This record gives sequence, structure tokens and C-alpha cells, in this order.
Amino acid sequence: MATKTGGSAMSRFGFFLALLAVLLLSAPAGTAQTSKPKKGEAQPRSLTGIVTLADDKPAARAVVLLENTKTKAIISCYSQQDGSYFFHELSPDVDFKVSARLEDAVSPTRTLGAFNPRKDVVINLKLEQKK
Repeated sequence: MATKTGGSAMSRFGFFLALLAVLLLSAPAGTAQTSKPKKGEAQPRSLTGIVTLADDKPAARAVVLLENTKTKAIISCYSQQDGSYFFHELSPDVDFKVSARLEDAVSPTRTLGAFNPRKDVVINLKLEQKK
């Protein structure tokens, strides 16, 4: 009779381990589903572009400024060797102003509007000498 009770305890333990394994393996699938935007929900967008000098050559290490017009918060990045820059995970419900600077040259300010329906937006910036 001791064997039967011990076997029963072992089968409960085995069942518990199997259940735990199933729960652990299914957890990542459940969290991945909640991170996706729901249908009809606004998806974040990205802004990319190339900063060029007045002679159309790429402007490496230019400071690119991105202003959230709602909060007035400004974030910045440097353009790459090929003049490219990028900002990701931008709110689709906010207007942004973008401009670039390098030494004594600046670009005109451009606007990424909230009504722009594109998820991946490209705005190229051309630097001009300050007057």
C-alpha cells in the first residue's frame, strides 16, 4: 500500500511539473500578443532623413533636433557619416518640428504633422549658412 500512495504523490508531482512547464512556455506568447497595437489603434511612427550641406554633400555629425510641439520637449541625435538620421517610436497623435545644425549652418525647420498617415516618414534637411 505504501507503493500506491507513493506513486500517487509522484504522479501529482509530475502533473504539477508538467502544468508549470506549460504555463512557463505559454507566458511569452501571451505577453507578445499584448504588445502589438490593436486593430484601429494608432501605431508609433518613425522619422528618417538625410542632412546635406549647401553643396548637397552629406553632413556628418550634424545635430538634428526634434521638438514635440505638444510638450515642447526636444530630443536630438547626430547625423551619421552618410548624413542619415532617425527617430523611432514617435507618437502619431503629435506634431513634431525637425531641424539640423552644423557649426554656423542651419536647416529650415520642417514639420511632421499628426495628420500625416504614413508610419515611416522621410524628411531630408539641407543646411544653409546663417545670415
